[in-house]
Amino acid sequence: MLGQYFNWRTLLALVAIGIVTGTIFYSDFLAGKIAKDERQKVEQWVEAGKFIINAPVDADTKLPSLIRNEQKSIPIIETDEKDSVVSFINIDSAKAAADPDYVQKKLKEFKTENNPITLEVSKDPLLINKYYYGHSVLLQQVRYYPIVQLLIVALFIIITIFSLQARNKSTQNQVWAGMAKETAHQLGTPVTSLQGWVEMLKENKANEPIAIEIEKDVQRLRLVSDRFGKIGSIPQLEPNNVVRQVEEMVEYIRKRATGKVHLEVKKDQADMIAPISAPLFDWVIENLLKNALDAMDGKGSIIVQMKEEEKNILIDVTDTGKGISSQNISRVFKPGFSTKKRGWGLGLSLSKRIIEQYHKGQLYVKHSELGKGTTFRIVLKK
Repeated sequence: MLGQYFNWRTLLALVAIGIVTGTIFYSDFLAGKIAKDERQKVEQWVEAGKFIINAPVDADTKLPSLIRNEQKSIPIIETDEKDSVVSFINIDSAKAAADPDYVQKKLKEFKTENNPITLEVSKDPLLINKYYYGHSVLLQQVRYYPIVQLLIVALFIIITIFSLQARNKSTQNQVWAGMAKETAHQLGTPVTSLQGWVEMLKENKANEPIAIEIEKDVQRLRLVSDRFGKIGSIPQLEPNNVVRQVEEMVEYIRKRATGKVHLEVKKDQADMIAPISAPLFDWVIENLLKNALDAMDGKGSIIVQMKEEEKNILIDVTDTGKGISSQNISRVFKPGFSTKKRGWGLGLSLSKRIIEQYHKGQLYVKHSELGKGTTFRIVLKK
């Protein structure tokens, strides 16, 4: 049971999560260490300033001066006991000159980042200087590095997932196309043979009625073989009257439906021209009509509504069948999905491929409600 979830993809995901998690914790550790070192540097800077101010005339102030002058990375604001700004270093002086409130904003920011370092200037009267400081550029980089890394890893995972999906889809399409072509190839020989036997039956006048009916079925098999043969290859699109194509398929299905099924074609006009591959387009309409029949259990109505727009032709196939549940609507076009006891679940998948990849149109579920029926919509470019 658990084996199906633990594969190389799961392992890679766990490794990626482990690397990112480890980096976050290590970066947090480094940030804490850098913050501690920076506080020590600020304390040394404050003590060096105190020593320089209080040092005797003959005292050596070279080292304290060096500490003060070399402090160029940590921004510091010096205030009095009332938090009035006295001086500041390592803060953009151009911005401070342009915006009178800039230093106050930085002071407010520093107060949220670190506790100030205090220095007692005198006891009577009591004078205290406070030194507020912010984060150095290095500390900010260390803290934001895990977020940047996380975004990069997430982007890499998304690209990988899309690449795998595209590759799997391409492989899947090649498999379906190969199966379709092989089916057409396998049907070719017996169909040709059957055509020969039909011609022999026709030679005997007594067998002619039977031969004519058999010939219809042979022609039907030849049509099916031709359809499968066109899957996977670039079809020749020619201008055709879509209304006539749909009406012919509706009549074909009407003869094979029970008397309790009402089929009707509604159209805006008699001629609607679009570039299509007639055999493949007929297959799509046939699939939709047969699915509608299966959904109604032998009784109900199927209405094909055709409408012409400025750039498109819309074909809605509506039935009064069982309907499709909301969780299955997104799955109906996936290969292998079927709610019927028989069949491979390829009809709608191939139909979508024919309309969208070959005819550059659309095929989708426009509306469906359990117990009331379903409407499939085809959008063809004129």
